[in-house]
Amino acid sequence: MRRLDLGQLGKVRLETFSSQNDTSFTTFEELAIPLLDSLYKFARWLVHSQNDAEDLVQETYLKALRHFTSFQPGTNFRAWMYRILRNTFLTSRTGLRAASTVSLDAEEEEGRELAVENETPETILMNHLNSLLVQSAIDNLPLHHREVLVLCDVEEMSYREIAEILQIPIGTVMSRLARARKIVRESLHSLPRALLSRDFPQSAVCEEEIFDVAAL
Repeated sequence: MRRLDLGQLGKVRLETFSSQNDTSFTTFEELAIPLLDSLYKFARWLVHSQNDAEDLVQETYLKALRHFTSFQPGTNFRAWMYRILRNTFLTSRTGLRAASTVSLDAEEEEGRELAVENETPETILMNHLNSLLVQSAIDNLPLHHREVLVLCDVEEMSYREIAEILQIPIGTVMSRLARARKIVRESLHSLPRALLSRDFPQSAVCEEEIFDVAAL
């Protein structure tokens, strides 16, 4: 990933903060820069393009810096940054196309899913699947399922934090996650067994261990 355009950030800094308020910019840097890699990874899951992901992250940091004075100290800064990135994506042409595929019927169907299933022999088997096959299956998920799965099983966020980022109830997070895992599981189970790899490590993700996507 290319570095952030510090020149643009510096310009926004001058536009946003007075010379007497440099501590605010320093605080922003201290909080935001450590999140750069994880935000970029999330952006890649959303847009599937390195250049688009870099542009999305760049725009996210510029917007966050402009509005940093509105951030409430003591609240979840990571969730605040992820929410800005997601909202920036949703207002892009790619995001609008992806969001338009979500139907009310799909939302209603989510509510009938169990929140999260317990570990079973088939979920243990999922831990040994080839990572590229898992990535492909996740890439094919609808946006509202893909983002929940990535935030939970890749970023290892809690249900509460995911709900804060997506601005949906925790129950909806759990039902979408269960539905996403079910779709991925069914997709992977349809593959030939010869594609399975026993060398792929297991890892605990989110509240339940389903399959390992953290290494992608």
